[in-house]
Amino acid sequence: MWTLFEPVHAVTYFAPEARSAFADAGLRGFWRGYFAGRAAPLGPVDAVVVGASFFNFSPAMAARAIPGIWELISPAEALRVRLAGAVSALRPLLTGLDPEVTAAADLLGRAAGEVDCAGRVLAAANAALPPPEDPIARLWQAATLLREHRGDGHFAAVATADIDGCEVLVLRCGLDMRREDLQPIRGWTDEQWDGARKRLAARGWIGPDGALTPGGRAAHAAVESATDQAAARPWARLGPAAVTELAAALTPIARACAQVVPYPSPIGVPAPGTLSTPA
Repeated sequence: MWTLFEPVHAVTYFAPEARSAFADAGLRGFWRGYFAGRAAPLGPVDAVVVGASFFNFSPAMAARAIPGIWELISPAEALRVRLAGAVSALRPLLTGLDPEVTAAADLLGRAAGEVDCAGRVLAAANAALPPPEDPIARLWQAATLLREHRGDGHFAAVATADIDGCEVLVLRCGLDMRREDLQPIRGWTDEQWDGARKRLAARGWIGPDGALTPGGRAAHAAVESATDQAAARPWARLGPAAVTELAAALTPIARACAQVVPYPSPIGVPAPGTLSTPA
């Protein structure tokens, strides 16, 4: 299900309409809009809170954006801009999919209404937002809540495995991504990155070439399994029949959104259709 609802949310980061919405609101540069939009449900919090909530950004990168962005835009206005930008990006992508959008918005909204946000700060902040009336807006907001719910659970799984914010990126690069794609967009220095690599090597998780060892693959798989388990409750409550119906509605939507989301994705989500959906 993650591979199907994550692309709906991800247009916020990659579609030109969504990115230009923040620029038009006075936030020049991609990262001002990213931090303002994603942190806005939390209110005008400081860099330490944002860094902890986002988990894998370097503290220095978070500090370059926060709290300065709150002098340029209020959290309430950032929320308005991020939703308007998402809708303006999704509307042309989803042309001709009105029945699927309505069905997916209703069912994804039901799933989002089943989330337990205890211990999940970003999810709780998004759950507190009033649901919009427009089906595309409802679809995006439900997808956003569910992806932050999954993300909060993922960070808990990573922390339980004693993996820090830089180490989690190095671990992923040892599996299937490139250092030059992830390190710069999360703000870690070469010294910090190499230190994380040494720590993971000392645990026997990565080899001299940076690739995951069998032990590293097992550790990664354990984190992913714990993440899936922590994210499962909304789907269990929704029920197999509704989940299958939702997957059918979301599949063409996700594939349409994938037109503007790069794969391999820096978010880490596989392309829609590459993993099995409920049967």
